Amino acid sequence: MQRPTGVIPPMTTPFRRDGEIALNQVAAQVDWLIEAGATGVAAGGSTGEGHTLDHEEYRDLLAATVAAAKDRIPVIAGVIVDSTRDAIRRGKLVRDMKVAALQVTPVHYLFKPDDDSMVEHFRRITGETGLPVIIYNVVPWTYLSPRLLTRIMTEVPLVIGVKQSAGDLKLFADLMMMAPAKLIYSAVDALLYSSYTLGAHGSIAAILSAAPHASVALWNAVQAGDHGTALDLHKRLLTLWNAIVSDNLPACTRHAQQLQGLPESWSREPMPAASLAQQDAIKSALASLRNFGAKQQAAE
Repeated sequence: MQRPTGVIPPMTTPFRRDGEIALNQVAAQVDWLIEAGATGVAAGGSTGEGHTLDHEEYRDLLAATVAAAKDRIPVIAGVIVDSTRDAIRRGKLVRDMKVAALQVTPVHYLFKPDDDSMVEHFRRITGETGLPVIIYNVVPWTYLSPRLLTRIMTEVPLVIGVKQSAGDLKLFADLMMMAPAKLIYSAVDALLYSSYTLGAHGSIAAILSAAPHASVALWNAVQAGDHGTALDLHKRLLTLWNAIVSDNLPACTRHAQQLQGLPESWSREPMPAASLAQQDAIKSALASLRNFGAKQQAAE
């Protein structure tokens, strides 16, 4: 398995206006992200509205993504379902596609499994699919503590890491200290600079898909110890994040991509498109990133 580190954008899923997936648009996004310097991509996650995909659509989306990547970068398969059975089914659908790992969101219905049940959930997923798993720790009412995450990764060796979301860097720092041998990715979009300085192995976050060139530049600046450049990029990217973060985040991310030349696509109903106010804010934020490759082709 390629060890996925660095900047790993979670792709948007290109839907047509009628809600069907435009699989012929997947390659354009993969190529664009690779050209920007991405070291991996994730498909079928929350930015990609993976919760709206049926099993067959999910299989086809991952197949198209892996085919487009052409072994240039690792592909991570997002899994957003509400049962162990369905998570295993999705894993089996993609395990022969050479995906690097599954990115599995803990079950997100209202009722939270106890700790032993959560450990068993991930044990069964890895055991029956044979695939490495990255836990996407994001669901507020099923948020896993650093102690539980460390327990899962210790007892289930194929759980290779965590994508840590929410804005609490204290929990992120605790996890980095408690699981030093595992891959810890930041999904704290507003504070990627801080996450990298704490030693994050990379990031899987929507901001990377909205501004991949600048996001790669931020990662590279921190790795090089160029904190002046990193701080400047942090401020510019934070402005963009403030423009896109909303209940329709995937739609706003999609709009940012389209301003930079990707083909037009839509989110699946009932998610609304970016509002006019959001569009203006995104356009303005991208303008400040032009020196880092955010060329607004559709706006020029």
